[in-house]
Amino acid sequence: MSFTLTPKRKKTLLILIAVMIGVGIAVGLTLYALRQNLNLFYTPTQLVQHEAPEGQRIQVGGLVMQGSLKREPDSLAVRFTITDLKNSVDVTYTGILPDLFREGQGIVANGRIENGVVVAEEVLAKHDETYMPPQVKHAIEQAGHPAGK
Repeated sequence: MSFTLTPKRKKTLLILIAVMIGVGIAVGLTLYALRQNLNLFYTPTQLVQHEAPEGQRIQVGGLVMQGSLKREPDSLAVRFTITDLKNSVDVTYTGILPDLFREGQGIVANGRIENGVVVAEEVLAKHDETYMPPQVKHAIEQAGHPAGK
């Protein structure tokens, strides 16, 4: 039995190859976009131990340390320290902080780590004063402290 490539088979084969190439490109672009938008969560302890890659978008969470909030005069720039009660890391942010943001509150910051400082693009603080983001609560419990106390 010999296989001959008739014009109809050739056309079908070319369509099949084009569809496979299109699907491959679509999957590749989707995976690339997901990788670019992936925010891995880190604790202050993990940042101190250099487990987070510099320059890559990350989430970091912890409690805002009492007395650490510093506002720049005539600017929206702020600097504060977050802790998991084991280690702490400084965070800088330029923008309006959420209404529920305050010292002692659990927060999550989205941004990048540069020279050991988190440069936040977004700061999240939710619910009421008794709420703590699940990742922050887990990080504090891992540090050996009862969360929320």
